[in-house]
Amino acid sequence: MEFLYEYGLFLAKAVTLVVAIVAVILVVVASSTRHKAEKGELKITNVTAKLEELVHGLKEELLDKKAYKAYEKELKKQEKAKSKQEGEPKPKSFVIDFKGSIDAHEVESLRKEVSAVLAIATKEDEVIVNVESGGGMVHGYGLASSQLDRIRQAEIPLTVCVDKVAVSGGYMMACVANKIYAAPFAIVGSIGVVAQLPNFNRLLKKHDIDYEQHTAGDFKRTLTVFGENTEEGRQKFQQEIEETHVLFKEFVAQYRPELSLEKVATGEHWFGKQALELGLIDDIRTSDDLIMKKAQERDVYKVQYQIKKKLADKFAHGASLTLNAIVNRLAEKNRPV
Repeated sequence: MEFLYEYGLFLAKAVTLVVAIVAVILVVVASSTRHKAEKGELKITNVTAKLEELVHGLKEELLDKKAYKAYEKELKKQEKAKSKQEGEPKPKSFVIDFKGSIDAHEVESLRKEVSAVLAIATKEDEVIVNVESGGGMVHGYGLASSQLDRIRQAEIPLTVCVDKVAVSGGYMMACVANKIYAAPFAIVGSIGVVAQLPNFNRLLKKHDIDYEQHTAGDFKRTLTVFGENTEEGRQKFQQEIEETHVLFKEFVAQYRPELSLEKVATGEHWFGKQALELGLIDDIRTSDDLIMKKAQERDVYKVQYQIKKKLADKFAHGASLTLNAIVNRLAEKNRPV
């Protein structure tokens, strides 16, 4: 049994090495084709129709024959009334989901979704954006916020829902909305700026490794990972962080002037109910509640730009799953008794 266990571990290591080599090759191939535009497609789902289908199916399953016939009769009446009002189209609600990463690369899909909505929406319609993000790079979330501002500039009502988290760059996006909803325990706020990086200079010196960095301009590089940082560089870096924080506060104040920035722009975050008391949000409600309510009054459509996965991405994901399955199986089968 001991031999089998050792052999199993050796085999797992060999498979790991092969998969690692393949992954490196895939990364190189992906990097060489990165200049090509990622292809995707715009998908529009009629949420109102989906909800009606769900209700219809549940009624069919749960009601007895008599009650279901009465329900169908009432449904036909409503459909007849709708057909008479065809000349008066219902206002629309467009739903967009934004789940942001640190670099906010999802903004590429967001800009296409916003452009699609603006091409057909009127001032009687509205846009609901479900934001979920812990923040990240300033320029990425600045652009994402600007995309939402396009909706405001078009004078189309904009609502942001926060079910889980919208802090830092996530709140930068949320504050653009005319109205912000959050779940009771959603995390909101963190109007602040943070930057951190390791420094390996002492480690390099210990091993007699020289590091050179050449710049033109006194503050082309304020702090460095490998070089020796100066007090002057640290002060300049801190100054840049403070300036970014000022811009962040001014941005929030532009859209929510009633906020007391002295209280909320400290870098802290709060749960939904606390955020409501501070004025960071306007009401406690989940996106599901809001969308179901809107579907009773409006035609609700979900707008989603889906980027097609590349073959390399699919292969890497499949290889990762296969490797995990092999290692788990070997560890289970060859474990010493």
